[in-house]
Amino acid sequence: MKVEQIYTGCLAQSAYYIESNGEAAIIDPLRETQPYLDCLTKNGVTLKYIFETHFHADFVSGHLDLSQKTTAPIVYGPTASPEFDAIIAKDNKIFEIGKIKIKVLHTPGHTLESTTYLLIDENGKETAIFSGDTLFLGDVGRPDLAQKTANMTKEDLAGMLYESLYNKILPLADEIIVYPAHGAGSVCGKNMMKETVDTLGNQKKMNYALNQPSKAAFIEAVTDGLLPPPAYFGMNVAMNKKGYESFDKVLSQGLRALSVDEFEIIAEQSAALILDTRANSDFANGFIPQSINIGIQGDFAPWVGAMIVDVNQPILLITEEGMQEEVVTRLSRVGFDQVLGYLKGGFHAWLAADKEIDFVNRITASTFEQEIQGKEAVVIDVRTASEYEAEHVEDAYNRPLAFINDWIKNINPKQTFYLHCAGGYRSMIAASILQARGYRNFIEIEGGFNAILTTQVPKTDFVCQSKMF
Repeated sequence: MKVEQIYTGCLAQSAYYIESNGEAAIIDPLRETQPYLDCLTKNGVTLKYIFETHFHADFVSGHLDLSQKTTAPIVYGPTASPEFDAIIAKDNKIFEIGKIKIKVLHTPGHTLESTTYLLIDENGKETAIFSGDTLFLGDVGRPDLAQKTANMTKEDLAGMLYESLYNKILPLADEIIVYPAHGAGSVCGKNMMKETVDTLGNQKKMNYALNQPSKAAFIEAVTDGLLPPPAYFGMNVAMNKKGYESFDKVLSQGLRALSVDEFEIIAEQSAALILDTRANSDFANGFIPQSINIGIQGDFAPWVGAMIVDVNQPILLITEEGMQEEVVTRLSRVGFDQVLGYLKGGFHAWLAADKEIDFVNRITASTFEQEIQGKEAVVIDVRTASEYEAEHVEDAYNRPLAFINDWIKNINPKQTFYLHCAGGYRSMIAASILQARGYRNFIEIEGGFNAILTTQVPKTDFVCQSKMF
């Protein structure tokens, strides 16, 4: 028996490859399927089943493309209702893969169809659970994403989650390995550990949600402090449930190389969003007017989902040379399939064509220190609330990037302000959005709060974030 966790850090997502005696199963595959096909070919095995733990919110699964290319059926747990052929397994149903078995444990709560898959090895021993978004390491799945579909409150769903965990998961043996669908960084939980594999026994000891004295306490604990989910989550669920364009077609369209003239014409005619995926330091040195900067070297896909929101938005790309396929792939993982092409030669081609460019007013932290001496400067900190509470510039306002569409309308266009995040990634996203919407009355700080820490700019006392939960 072979179990391989395929962890994608930029999405904080885990897919799983399981193999036994010439047959394989894949759980929660990513959008691009070629790596799985290569693995099957290399190992000379047949894909027998594709298991889905639930209709994922924060990424588009590759289940449909993978099923089409391998003929392996897609399996969901009870109550799932996809708009394509799939096996809807009953609770406790057992599937055989080679010499091992996978048992269906219906564990509703995160969503109604959420299912955990229990792995039984060649000797009949229960060895692992693939827990989807039911159980994470350090946390459990948030119960507020499926309220509308379920016509229930988040408290109702949290109650279902309690029954699932306490009646079906906790009775399992301590030595069972927990393989969750997500790790730290995913917004499907609020307190996830950085580790991606653990034993159930350790989770029974240290997971706050598994140590509640009552059902009521559990409901209160898991529903407390939930931030609004990213708006694109619902669109990803719809794509996973209804179907989507094949990844091969998405990739082919997105990798259309455009000359400067072609790029400019399409931009004017299509109302496409120009997405510049270069590093924020490169973007600061010049960019095509109206571009939005979300760097590929960061939490790219989640921020694209959170900032652009509409997966049907046409997009034109500016990338580093050779990065276009990686960018199109990452966009498709969160459902942004409408990439119309990329600028051949990147920003350098635009410069060489002597086209108009724009700049963000960026200064160093030391310049910021000098400029605000003796003044009442307005500072906007776009980090999360917990980062801000841990330590921040005195009198700074906390305006998290995730909520920019809410707070941007309250900006006084006649008042100059300073803008920063932790290191410059998020503040440049904010800066590009502000500038694209006509705001020029701000100064972005290079290196963010990490650089400000090296200055004498007045700051609040540090509070460890782990003590704030």
